[in-house]
Amino acid sequence: MERAAEPAERFRRLCLALPEAYEQETWGSATYRVRGRIFAMQGGEARAVTVTCKSPPGVRDAMVQEDPGRFYVPPYVGPKGWIGVRLSSAVDWAELADLIEWSYRATAPKRVAARLDGAGR
Repeated sequence: MERAAEPAERFRRLCLALPEAYEQETWGSATYRVRGRIFAMQGGEARAVTVTCKSPPGVRDAMVQEDPGRFYVPPYVGPKGWIGVRLSSAVDWAELADLIEWSYRATAPKRVAARLDGAGR
């Protein structure tokens, strides 16, 4: 079983592996950015490690409905299509990596995001 810091660190590594991605503390939590724009955030919700990122249209609501123990609509950014993921429950890392990449592609300038295609993604 992973300790709380381990899933958070794994999430961090997934975010920072993307072209030009960097970490910046904002509002007391880690945010992950590309060219100044946030594509993912890390935080906590009642002692659980949580992360949020943009989600494809329609996907967030389906995921929250399917598994409300893992997924939720986060405050503030939820109405803009972001999804929250609790890392304290079983994490599907492939699914989370897909969400992070989708959020990154939706945030990064097109030329920067296109570098993912050259990386075999």
